[in-house]
Amino acid sequence: MCLAIPMKIKIIRGEFAQVEAGRLKRQINIQLLSSLKKGDYVIVHAGFAIKKLDPEQAKETLRMFDEIH
Repeated sequence: MCLAIPMKIKIIRGEFAQVEAGRLKRQINIQLLSSLKKGDYVIVHAGFAIKKLDPEQAKETLRMFDEIH
């Protein structure tokens, strides 16, 4: 089973971005998506941003993760 996590973009450097979700921070590849900017939420899977998310949808998903944690 795979789990993709919504994460918020903090810094963009070329084809890579620093993202975070709570205390989890990672560097990911963003070359699969265009027009991303700081503050956007993306679904991250295997080190790649695979989908841009609506901020409200991302926050709701993260809230549910917190409830089960």
